[in-house]
Amino acid sequence: MGALDWLLPLALLCVGVTVVADELANNLEGTSVSEWRGYYKREHSILKPYLGNGMTIPNWDIFGSTIVSSQQVRLTADVQSRKGAVWNTLPVQSRDWELLVSFRVHGSTGDLFGDGFAVWYVQEPKILGDIFGSKNFFRGLGIFFDTYSNHNGAHKHGHPYISAMVSNGSVGYDHDRDGTHTQLGGEHTGCEAKFRNKDFDTQVLIRYVGDRLSIFKDVDGEGTWKNCMSVDGVRLPTGYYLGVSAATGDLSDNHDVIAVKMFEQEYARVERQNEGDRQGIEPEADFVAAPRDHVTDSRPSQLGWFGIIGLIVIAVVLIGGLLFFGVSYFQQRNERSRKRFY
Repeated sequence: MGALDWLLPLALLCVGVTVVADELANNLEGTSVSEWRGYYKREHSILKPYLGNGMTIPNWDIFGSTIVSSQQVRLTADVQSRKGAVWNTLPVQSRDWELLVSFRVHGSTGDLFGDGFAVWYVQEPKILGDIFGSKNFFRGLGIFFDTYSNHNGAHKHGHPYISAMVSNGSVGYDHDRDGTHTQLGGEHTGCEAKFRNKDFDTQVLIRYVGDRLSIFKDVDGEGTWKNCMSVDGVRLPTGYYLGVSAATGDLSDNHDVIAVKMFEQEYARVERQNEGDRQGIEPEADFVAAPRDHVTDSRPSQLGWFGIIGLIVIAVVLIGGLLFFGVSYFQQRNERSRKRFY
């Protein structure tokens, strides 16, 4: 058998393994959240007890308003205008991986709460910013757990909402539009996830295997994964950093990280030309939301509710005064007219 005769069976074998590996993401629906796959990477994980020697988490740096206790890593308390983050100090060299994040988001503000948190895999970590506590125009992957709708336009999903974005640093996340202008997979690729104020830890599984990004959730305490989104054609370099950040604004919530667990995955593939070294590639995705121009919303009134109510009261008083004087004027005029005829 010649060399060429071996190529076809080998190629078919590789394609077959690829199909099986891709099907694994589809088959995670309904599986137990306690079922692990791959090789556990302790250096990229956060587990209780969090603190090592001193007041630090091994292999992780703490930023902003983050406070570490025996029960959770609290990125923000239920206080306005806070930003907090934890960032892994070691770059991820695994090409294919799963990341399990257990978290709690809770507060005492009823129906008004915000802003949310994000899980990152980016080139430049450790920078606080305005996108759920981290910098905008990032290079890499951001997964957003948005608890408050800033969007005044016509997206039809509720909040909290999970979505993702891949950027090479030239495109920013549009917070005013909840990221719908740059959403990975298209404007409607994501899922609602009612994870606030639960009595149990809520969790997500982020799976990046074979250039497919899949996200699964367990926010109902059932102990099984439910599909949130899955997008093919996502190319991420190796050597980037993991992080979790959160922010509050005029509205607030407690944003707590309970655990982060990373697992390296095995995956057989046929390499495309110039893709053997993934560290030097550009982060990119084949399927994203169709680009649209940012349209600035009309500037909201700075009077607030009390100011608006005050204006209404003043308007009512003025209208009432005008009516009173008008009626009085016509009554006096009619009175004078009657006197002329006597």
